[in-house]
Amino acid sequence: MSISRSIFRSSPRRYAIAAKGLALAALASVALAIQPAAAQNFERPVRLIVPFAPGGTSDILARLIGPKLSAAIGQTVVIENKPGAAGNLGADAVAKAPADGHTLLLMDVGSLATAPSLFSDLTYDPNKDLAPVSMVMFGPYVLAVHESIPAKTAQELIAYAKANPNKLAVANSGVGAANHITAVSMAKELGIQWKNVPYKGGAAASRAVVSGESGVIINGSTATLPFVANKQLVGLAVTGEERVAGLPTFKEAGLPGGDAGTWQGILTTAGTPPAMITRLNAEIGKILETPDIKAKIAEQGGVVRAGSPADFSAWLKDATTRWGGIIREAGIKGS
Repeated sequence: MSISRSIFRSSPRRYAIAAKGLALAALASVALAIQPAAAQNFERPVRLIVPFAPGGTSDILARLIGPKLSAAIGQTVVIENKPGAAGNLGADAVAKAPADGHTLLLMDVGSLATAPSLFSDLTYDPNKDLAPVSMVMFGPYVLAVHESIPAKTAQELIAYAKANPNKLAVANSGVGAANHITAVSMAKELGIQWKNVPYKGGAAASRAVVSGESGVIINGSTATLPFVANKQLVGLAVTGEERVAGLPTFKEAGLPGGDAGTWQGILTTAGTPPAMITRLNAEIGKILETPDIKAKIAEQGGVVRAGSPADFSAWLKDATTRWGGIIREAGIKGS
């Protein structure tokens, strides 16, 4: 005899109460089962903020990823360029957005790692107010010059810089940006002096060297190689372990800083439900593995670097400590 039949025979009222309890328990189980799914649903358009001007590496990636992410989550993904303060203006907007996963940040995360050491009045904490979602790619830096600079190789550039202290202007993405720190570190190790000139993002910095306003650039391959290919800039060397577009590596060219480059990642507001971050991480990971996205990133010398939020968080904390030491030693201050 089943338990339910035993209860019914002994007392119909007791059976009714038990049945009601079982029904409520079942409803509760269903509700609990639905909660995780609901927590990762997108209820309105998503803002994907790029804290630099259009045309740079972060902007190019956002416009590659945005449409595919929109299709995956069933909501429009709006790309919003919010340049200023070496990326901090856009990062701050995401840090202060509702913690629901509907506001994302895509940028060179090296800038996030340097910000705490550069700006005493920083209005957010990259390691506390932003939640890593997924790393996106690693892109080597390209060292390039305006055609008027009398250097066709890296060694010729070094010789010219030593013979002409502070004559060369090196464009960067903003004070404290990773390519700025790379230029400072290179100058120290090579024993040269050049002027570091900040712009509002890598695209603006590249255009400044194309126009001859500045003479040298160390910038992400995605944003810089097209200018080299079009003969608007003279490429001298590339970071990383492999040649890109026929350019020698920094190691081959006798330059320090061969492990430098642009690390692009996507973050959201701290406090966003873990289920939402997990969903975003999974969808972005799938997008980055699609053949067309991988091919387009590879065309620009980049390499897909997806991964878990935990791995991204560990990278950011380590970079913050490591690059912070370089900034303090060089006495660099944000403005």
